[in-house]
Amino acid sequence: MSDDRPDAQPADRAGSAPEPDGPVTFRDLFAAREYRAVYFSLVVNWLGDYLARAAITVLVYQQSESVLLSAASFAISYLPWIVGGPVLAALAERYPYRRVLIVADLTRAVPIALIALPGMPVWAILVLLFMAMLGAPPTQAARSALLPLLLDRRRLVTGLAVNASTAQAAQVFGYLFGAFIATGFNARLGIALDAVSFLVSAAIIAVWVRPRPAATAADQHRHLLRETGEGFRLVFGTPLLRSIALMVFALTTLAILPEGLAAGWAAVLNPDPAARGFDQGLIMAAGPVGFVVGGLVVGRLIRRRARGRLVRPAAVLMPVALALTALAPNAVTVAVLVGLAGVAQGVLMPTLNGEFVLALPHGYRARAYAVMQGGVQFTQFFAVVVTGALAQFSSIPLVVGLWSLGGLALMAVLAARRPPVAPGDGPIDPAGPGALGATRVTPEQVQPSTAGKLDR
Repeated sequence: MSDDRPDAQPADRAGSAPEPDGPVTFRDLFAAREYRAVYFSLVVNWLGDYLARAAITVLVYQQSESVLLSAASFAISYLPWIVGGPVLAALAERYPYRRVLIVADLTRAVPIALIALPGMPVWAILVLLFMAMLGAPPTQAARSALLPLLLDRRRLVTGLAVNASTAQAAQVFGYLFGAFIATGFNARLGIALDAVSFLVSAAIIAVWVRPRPAATAADQHRHLLRETGEGFRLVFGTPLLRSIALMVFALTTLAILPEGLAAGWAAVLNPDPAARGFDQGLIMAAGPVGFVVGGLVVGRLIRRRARGRLVRPAAVLMPVALALTALAPNAVTVAVLVGLAGVAQGVLMPTLNGEFVLALPHGYRARAYAVMQGGVQFTQFFAVVVTGALAQFSSIPLVVGLWSLGGLALMAVLAARRPPVAPGDGPIDPAGPGALGATRVTPEQVQPSTAGKLDR
């Protein structure tokens, strides 16, 4: 593997001319060669990951006949983010993003390939899976931080929307295909395909993404825990970033409900056990389908300067749609309302994500992403556990309805207190050496008056 060149490239120092405000076409987006490479590596990775998750849960259940161990094999994929994601992701800031992506993919391929070997005991499968998932935080943080270096302001939100929508589609397809391979053929085949996907992803990045220097110079490195703390301080110490973070976390506590409670929800709505599986799938798939629609609408049809105006109405629409499911008489009605909530989420998430990324100073993007992703994983876990416990004492539709009304009140407050976001023109923060200068950027340097504009 060649060393990453220390010199900045002209593409990272775009001119300061204002960019056109019209909707971005897919042709505009995929005209960026390096973005195409990152996108296709993501698709390969996502398909492999979701396929393997389904296959591993089947394999563990086949070997142990334990629902608990099978569920544990699925839950392990979230553990690295909860127990140490921000610290692991801080590593991505110390090394060139391209190198982090390649090394992480190659490293993760090894334990996944070992899981696919015949005769691997369940305890070893769980340990190897946890080891493989330790590479997720630095990988995802590096990818998130790399995107603003590949796309200008005009195309960034569209790129984020396309990525998020593709992830939802890959989740549905990967789970279905993984379960089909695992039950119809061999679970180890699906796991082996995941190992191959890591190798393909690494090759795509190595060939089509050019080297760049690390976000922070070696002489700026401090203790890893201190650097991680700086990420938390930046996110929660900056009004705009804090507002976005709280809104995303509140959004997550609502969006996870249909997925986490679908099995019990279907049982309440349909007394026929044979039909519950279809109803469960309908409820679970409605959100991702709606997200894809909302993401494509905001990325393809809405002008860049108009996207921010959709945040407040979408923030209210999502909990309202979920609250109405308490009155739904059947799974089809629930799915329609969940799909509507998914559309609102698809509008909100890429828009908020774009504002968040554009407000971050270079050198903090990976750490800030880790703070957000760790918070999302925790709030998902919290929401499912609490609503699941409440459902032991009440009906699931009532729990979802009341939880969503509480979410409506919270989202309304957060939307009303949302700081103004300046649209901003010109280039995204350059990635060349010394982009941060001799000093470190602190939260105080990202003021509300410059929200949405990167430091120059």
